[in-house]
Amino acid sequence: MRRVIKGVYFNMATTDKNWWLVNNVADIDSPALIIFSERVKANIHTAIKMVDHIDQLRPHVKTNKSAEASRLMLDAGITKFKCATIAEAEMLGVIGAPDVVLAYQSLGPKLVRFIELIKKFPATKYACLADNIPAAQEQAAAFLANGIEVDVYVDLNVGMNRTGIIPGDESMQLCRFCSDAHGIRFAGLHAYDGHLRNPDIHLRTKECDQAFSAVENLKEKLRETGISVQNIIAGGSPTFPIHAKRKNVECSPGTFIYWDKGYSDLCVEQNFLPAAVLMTRIISLPSPTRICTDLGHKAVAAENEISKRVYFLNAPSLKPASQSEEHLVCQVEEGHPYKTEQVLYGIPYHICPTVALYERVIVVENNQAIAEWKVMARDRKISI
Repeated sequence: MRRVIKGVYFNMATTDKNWWLVNNVADIDSPALIIFSERVKANIHTAIKMVDHIDQLRPHVKTNKSAEASRLMLDAGITKFKCATIAEAEMLGVIGAPDVVLAYQSLGPKLVRFIELIKKFPATKYACLADNIPAAQEQAAAFLANGIEVDVYVDLNVGMNRTGIIPGDESMQLCRFCSDAHGIRFAGLHAYDGHLRNPDIHLRTKECDQAFSAVENLKEKLRETGISVQNIIAGGSPTFPIHAKRKNVECSPGTFIYWDKGYSDLCVEQNFLPAAVLMTRIISLPSPTRICTDLGHKAVAAENEISKRVYFLNAPSLKPASQSEEHLVCQVEEGHPYKTEQVLYGIPYHICPTVALYERVIVVENNQAIAEWKVMARDRKISI
């Protein structure tokens, strides 16, 4: 059965209460990461509906890392992408993505690989970041020596304090250098505000607007000196709906395609569907108040404290007690109904690093596992 919601075609499997059940789960070894493709497609269309024009979207592929998932975005009309590694950039070249920004400052061996990538996939327009003049000089010299000219975005630090240059006089000098140098073209500004995670969307909007004002001020000052800022790439998932309302700003959400428990709790204003589920089995009953599953550190991102790693859809009362490489032990009440070989389904709190733990994911349609997608860009190197 199908229905239409605000112009988007949904299969009812995306909204069924027990959407996460897999009919042929007995054929799947655990632990496994299961992708519900109908929900993935619904999430892509939700993201498209959130912007005035599809050209405002530049999704980050760090979450899915697979050619098949990225192709679904291409098929939906998305032509601009962002990535963090050379492997992710190569994956996008393989599928013929027209426009790719490597959101990383390519230097040293990475710069050599980036140039090889540009030459191997001439149909894809690649760009990268710079946040200081010496780095931009190295990039310009390398591109020039290889007979190419590459777009470079100036990476701004708007409060995350991870990378980027603080908007101000020094950043203006960097923009000027990128505008004048041979081998690079000044493509615009890049501002990632991943530190803005207030659960109150009104407060998050206020904080986002305040951080972005520095970008707007820099753009105006550059204009006054004769430097035109053609493009601005801004934000991630939490600030996506805020930047989506700005004209001439490209938005770079990534998690939306699979979503996760962390953002489901934090970003309640966004209507994305969890589309990635961990399947695990109970492998031992070590005590009357403990069960043990095979969902260890190697199967789910473990950077959060133990209660914020996985949420079990069909066993929400389970309380994770300890975890090691191959095991997750949960606390239960005495007299519990759990049995060995019982299947549990869980949504990870952080899907991006969880995906990177899997060589391949199981693809489900209409509650039936039908295929596998190779997580192609989890490797540091594909061919370059």
